Amino acid sequence: MNVPFLDLRAQYDLIRDEIARAVQSVMENTAFAGGPFVEKFEEEFAAYCGGCRYAVGVGSGTEALWLALLAIGVGPGDEVITAPNSFIATAEAISYCGAKPVFVDIDEKTYTMDPRLLEAAISERTKAIVPVHLFGQSADMDPIVALGRKYGIPIIEDAAQAHGAKYKGRRVGSLGVAGCFSFYPGKNLGAYGEAGAVTTNDGSIAEAVRLLRDHGQASKHNHTMVGWNARMDGIQAAVLSVKLKRIDEWNSVRRQKAEKYRQGLSGVEGIMLPTAADYAEHVYHIYAIRVGNRDDLIRYLAERGIQCAVHYPVPIHLQPAYESLQLAQNEFPIAEKCAAEYVSLPLYAELTDDEVAYVCRNIKEWCGQASAVMSGT
Repeated sequence: MNVPFLDLRAQYDLIRDEIARAVQSVMENTAFAGGPFVEKFEEEFAAYCGGCRYAVGVGSGTEALWLALLAIGVGPGDEVITAPNSFIATAEAISYCGAKPVFVDIDEKTYTMDPRLLEAAISERTKAIVPVHLFGQSADMDPIVALGRKYGIPIIEDAAQAHGAKYKGRRVGSLGVAGCFSFYPGKNLGAYGEAGAVTTNDGSIAEAVRLLRDHGQASKHNHTMVGWNARMDGIQAAVLSVKLKRIDEWNSVRRQKAEKYRQGLSGVEGIMLPTAADYAEHVYHIYAIRVGNRDDLIRYLAERGIQCAVHYPVPIHLQPAYESLQLAQNEFPIAEKCAAEYVSLPLYAELTDDEVAYVCRNIKEWCGQASAVMSGT
């Protein structure tokens, strides 16, 4: 049996006809950059994200983070606190504002920012806090928001992996002053190319992001600030509108598959399963188990037709790109420990129960062999 890590074709086959009609409509209206299809999706996505007043479509999740930070005034000399175990785009957005990323270690069960460590990282230069809703699970937002209020620091959510996830019944993207989403094709809500969005209830933030994404253009040839070309394409917006109607169903199926994994791997020695926090409605963008000697497991599974991945093997503070921060190994021990052990298993709505069972069976077989080697039998 062959089990791909992700099968975008299987999802496309289910919605092929509706996608074709949506794309043809964009073509016939020649609304390729911004325009009515983007506006339609923005309205739909704002409503979906807990009834946010605004959603502003942009060209990628990285641009969403960057423009949201610029919109609240982050600039040179500022510090922005985030987690070290995200995709590097979280830190890149901070750096491209001219600010310095400051990291806070994570909770070992949820893999999101540990609120107990946050206050110690706040300084006079802290301009924003960016918790990351990693792998489809919300960070523990109440204590983070409370600290933001205490020090007058805005919270910007990195929700690039958490479309539809909830924190205590509220959708992510509605919990801080702004939420930043990526619609990269492999996301739970994925475009057919690059796209992103910023959600907010603050009209001034929404307006600033709109200006920034379109060269600072308030009206034709009237540039009120220095901006960028970060517009969402009409085709991507049309595709996302089709998929948005199905996101809750797809997320529900993801949770079912995650539960199948939990049942199939529960109690297996040497495997640590992901934890869904009591406060969270997890959407399982990534199902990451933790295991020692992961390279051997990945190789073993690949030989049996099972594709896995690793998110992310090197924490941001240890990336060569951030050597200038002069952060050494063991600065953030939990993030580093997890990064060395993550193995992301196949998980998507079209994955079959038989495929999940096949993955579980092979993992248990590998664990049994590894255990036998360790015991000398």
